[in-house]
Amino acid sequence: MERKLYRTEGKDAMLFGVCGGLAEYFRVDPTIVRVVLVLLVWFKGLSLWLYLLAAILLPKKSTVYPDY
Repeated sequence: MERKLYRTEGKDAMLFGVCGGLAEYFRVDPTIVRVVLVLLVWFKGLSLWLYLLAAILLPKKSTVYPDY
């Protein structure tokens, strides 16, 4: 089955669901992705603008998988 990148919805999403979607795509725990994101933002390795851009551009899980 082909993996697709999307934003999670519902209880799986903390803010916009970007970290949850990345975690499902890479098959890791969402907490790990969130901690890595916070560390990258803290040490200026990643901008919050990139996160917001991903929140705007990535489709929701229900759009990618209509039966969800």
